[in-house]
Amino acid sequence: MEETSVFEKFELHLDESAKDFLKETAKWAYFLSILGYIGIGLIVIIALFAGAIFSTLGSTVPGMGAMGTSFGVMMGVFYFVIAAIYFFPVYYLNKFAVNAKRAFRENDSEALTNSFEYLKSHYKFIGIFTLSIMILYGLILVFAVLGALFAR
Repeated sequence: MEETSVFEKFELHLDESAKDFLKETAKWAYFLSILGYIGIGLIVIIALFAGAIFSTLGSTVPGMGAMGTSFGVMMGVFYFVIAAIYFFPVYYLNKFAVNAKRAFRENDSEALTNSFEYLKSHYKFIGIFTLSIMILYGLILVFAVLGALFAR
């Protein structure tokens, strides 16, 4: 005789207030993702102009030395990298919102499952990125302290 656990029998049901909360969350997530896409567009535009501006600045300012016009290229690439990093959490948030809205509009539980998968990916990306930045800050702190000690 095969036994089933309590967890295998468990089925989650959303009441109306939970559905309303989720619908409202999807609307705000969609709004924030649109703002994120606009922000990415502005960062890309800034990357294009920053490259030109800093290249001109690098060639006219005598203190720039060997950097010269390559400083503008470095700044442009830096802004493009920032835009690329920023794209993924915004994309995941947008896909969550679109799928969640579709799930409630069409009463589609598969779309709701997909929306939660994108929400998980969004938070996973944010968590890993935050952890990476914290580790980077820790390394910078350690090297700054070591540099100060060895400078004495």
